[in-house]
Amino acid sequence: MGLLDANGRRDLVTDIFAKRLSPAMQTMTGFGPRPLYQAVEARDGEALVEGRRVVMTACNDYLGLSGDPRVTVAAAAAVKRYGTSCSGSRLIGGTLPLHEELERRVAAFLGREAAIVTTTGCQANLALTPLFGRGDVVFSDMANHASLVDAVRAGWADSRRYRHCDMGHLERQLAGAGSDAAKVIITDGLFSVEGDLCRLPEIVDLARRHGSRLVVDGAHDIGLMGAGGRGVAEHFGLMDAVDLYTGTFSKCFGSIGGFVAGPAEVIHFLRYTSRSVIFTASMPPASAAAALTALEITVAEPERRTRAFEVARQVKNGLGALGFDTGASATPIVPVHIGPTELCGRMWQEVLNEGVFSSVVVTPAVPESQALIRLSLQAVHTDDHINRILDAFAAAGRRLGLVPAAPPAVPSQLAGAGKTPAGAR
Repeated sequence: MGLLDANGRRDLVTDIFAKRLSPAMQTMTGFGPRPLYQAVEARDGEALVEGRRVVMTACNDYLGLSGDPRVTVAAAAAVKRYGTSCSGSRLIGGTLPLHEELERRVAAFLGREAAIVTTTGCQANLALTPLFGRGDVVFSDMANHASLVDAVRAGWADSRRYRHCDMGHLERQLAGAGSDAAKVIITDGLFSVEGDLCRLPEIVDLARRHGSRLVVDGAHDIGLMGAGGRGVAEHFGLMDAVDLYTGTFSKCFGSIGGFVAGPAEVIHFLRYTSRSVIFTASMPPASAAAALTALEITVAEPERRTRAFEVARQVKNGLGALGFDTGASATPIVPVHIGPTELCGRMWQEVLNEGVFSSVVVTPAVPESQALIRLSLQAVHTDDHINRILDAFAAAGRRLGLVPAAPPAVPSQLAGAGKTPAGAR
């Protein structure tokens, strides 16, 4: 791009480094509120931020397993036995027995023939790229995670995006693709910004009627949704209707890494063709061991999921009573719609001043006028944490004129609030 002189005219000199953040992002990353790249030490629903201990609501550790002693002991034992890194790709020298055991366990957990684990959840989605060949057509929800978008872009298939959860738009897209094209629908299971679920029953029906395969990214729902924690497919009673799952160990499973699970023949193909698998060092031993242990706990302690949803219900009801717009989410992701980016940044800072660390979602993730604060609630959040969250938003909202000066009593503070389950820390 051309450089601009003092009068705003384009210079003849070009420089690939002459890129600038948008004014809104410059405000958010400059001298105003600093919600991005903030150093924190988080554990057990709290965090240390700039020397202050605050309630942590910007962490996707929904089940509170990243600090569970059973998980940390397993990680430490793996380091002692295998070291800190495999220093090689899965393809050559970087596969441990831990990786193979984790793959078997993930496949069995999801009722699939096989699975492959990757170093990150992002790389699990990028591993799909070899499936998207010339003449194929991929149908993606517009709210899908960026790594799914990148996976499709990196392939050769025709990409068609449908409006978020708009089944009529998806049906028209499918009908227009023709009967000869190989088709696949890709969707997040639980969307990470608004906390809403994909409309899986309708998507499954459309996939069957139009001869399309179905891939579901369960990054935020596997471990959390469904009676057994197997994600939105179990939640809707459609486990057998999903052709391929992707997911991550960095949310419910208290670790880092990702996976793809599905038919053995497809997984075998991806093992030898996915660049994000064969050209990167493998998942560290500690991470694999932590994920294995967390998976065991997830199966054995369903009360963690119950508690995470109870905390979310309390917070959402309380914020609604104060007058905040929290959208349609019925999951532990609670969006608090604020509006303009600058106002959202100010609200974030005021909430932090009151002792709650949250996350912001701003442009380009959402339009300039639709910025929001995103709360991730955890099973390890206590009744006291919930009260502190609601008190922080009430005080911050009053100062910025977002709630009435004399707010109504918050009915959920906290009549009938659930208790932290046994084993949760």
